[in-house]
Amino acid sequence: QVQLVESGGGLAQPGGSLRLSCAASGFTFSVYAMTWYRQAPGKERELVATISSARGSTNYASSVKGRFTISRDNAKNTVYLQMNSLKPEDTAVYYCCAVRFGVPNYWGRGTQVTVSS
Repeated sequence: QVQLVESGGGLAQPGGSLRLSCAASGFTFSVYAMTWYRQAPGKERELVATISSARGSTNYASSVKGRFTISRDNAKNTVYLQMNSLKPEDTAVYYCCAVRFGVPNYWGRGTQVTVSS
């Protein structure tokens, strides 16, 4: 059974940090690119960050570049999103997604991130 389980969300103050984790099971994690998306209320889902399967190459949305870092541990079947210098506009539900040949295959259920003073 394929599972992607996000954790680490919560409430943070502006300028603060959170680290999201996404634990994968039921598929060969190491051959999938992994992505983080987010969706804020009333807005479309936005691609936040991507890490490739092989070389671990990363890409970021311009809105988070320099503040967020995506990483993966293939031994633990886990992908992370380190979020620093958080802003209120980062408030959203964050989803991890496993991508193969450019096609999103598996999704987690999401974790809420709220940035507020």
